Amino acid sequence: MKPQALVRNFGLGLVVWAAGWAVPAYSQTHSPPFETPSATMVAPDLQAVPDLGGPPPDLAFGAYQRGNFMTAFGEASKRLAKNPKDAAAMTLIGEIYRDGLAVRQDVAEAVHWYRLASGLGDRQAAFQLGVVLLDGAPAVPKDHVAAKAQFEKAAASGHAGALYNLGVLAIEGGEYGAPDFAKAADYFKRAALAGDDNGAYSYGVLLRQGRGVPLDIGESAHWLKRAADAGIIAGQVEYAIMLFNGVGVDRNESEAAKIFQKAAAHDNPIAQNRLAHLYLGGRGVPRDLVQAALWHSFAKAAGLVDAELDAATAHLTAEQITQVRALAQRQTEF
Repeated sequence: MKPQALVRNFGLGLVVWAAGWAVPAYSQTHSPPFETPSATMVAPDLQAVPDLGGPPPDLAFGAYQRGNFMTAFGEASKRLAKNPKDAAAMTLIGEIYRDGLAVRQDVAEAVHWYRLASGLGDRQAAFQLGVVLLDGAPAVPKDHVAAKAQFEKAAASGHAGALYNLGVLAIEGGEYGAPDFAKAADYFKRAALAGDDNGAYSYGVLLRQGRGVPLDIGESAHWLKRAADAGIIAGQVEYAIMLFNGVGVDRNESEAAKIFQKAAAHDNPIAQNRLAHLYLGGRGVPRDLVQAALWHSFAKAAGLVDAELDAATAHLTAEQITQVRALAQRQTEF
């Protein structure tokens, strides 16, 4: 673990700063496109490698999964030679060009293949095309209107990542008008139900604040716990705060401390700060001034100022300072 200025991006979408609402942000997704669906990626409608007795294995997909990208490219090209309307093969070729896997990276060429596949109804291609148009790239100008249209196309087929991004766009408003939290809540809930854990986090935040949906703390805790359990750092921070305070769930300081520790280990300064306070006060963890100083140092390096922790850790002994440095060194090695 290496401390950093801010842990801001949690996939395609929302950013946690503190317990409260977040600021929309986007990023190009770089995760493998054809693995188990994640917060920013839903697997396309390609056949997985089947059991014995099933249809023939998808050689292009299998090669991509194994990291044999040139073979994947070749097999996808063969498929297109046999069937010029093989949208899944087009999407795979687009992915390879987008990330420069065994070929020269060429986002414009990737867009070409995404457009073809999207036109044939491939929801993964529509999603990926939307992401590229939203972010822009060399030779690919940003086009939020076209990006939104592609997300809507993918969302119509139940693409969780597209539903989530539409929720973010609804909150962003901008050229689309004023923020529409009700529409965002609907998109986030649908995304969560389709398997998107960032959607679960975002829907939980809206429920907690009563924005776009009736305020429901208990239901908020349900969705935030799901996000936290799935490893969404923002969800871990929000749910741990609720758990520590007994808001929407039974109070459990020791369990909250465990969740803060997970988020702190992933460089979240809010979690690091809260964990430092827990060690300082012996709440949910044994009182430990060295651990308090350690986590305070990480949070402070990330820009989170805390006068109370400054004062509490200002007079460490030489031995304690040595311990903090050793622990910090050990943490940064991971």
